[in-house]
Amino acid sequence: MFNIAYAMGQSGAGGQGTGGFSAFIPLILMFVIFYFLLIRPQQKRSKDQRSMIANLKKGDRVITSGGLHGRITGLDDTTLTVEISDKVRVKIARGNISSVRGSSSPPPASQHNKSIEKK
Repeated sequence: MFNIAYAMGQSGAGGQGTGGFSAFIPLILMFVIFYFLLIRPQQKRSKDQRSMIANLKKGDRVITSGGLHGRITGLDDTTLTVEISDKVRVKIARGNISSVRGSSSPPPASQHNKSIEKK
């Protein structure tokens, strides 16, 4: 009687041997999906942020992570001096810059006046 139960248990375990690898396929697929939907886009955003911070220059209009809008008046390796109003300057760490809104130089007056005259 025990021999029959033992033999039945062995045949059931033998059939499970090939199913062991197939159990990992859903886990592998989930990792691949997470990589392409979450990890890779985050790495791209991080790379873009690092390059934006490395390319800052005097006169750029920036927005800090705290929401201050200003113009860069001074640069250092780790800090920026940002003018947020007339004669009001603050020092900010480079990592706190969230976006660059372009240079502060106004467009040439001649082009601006021509576009107004045409209207």
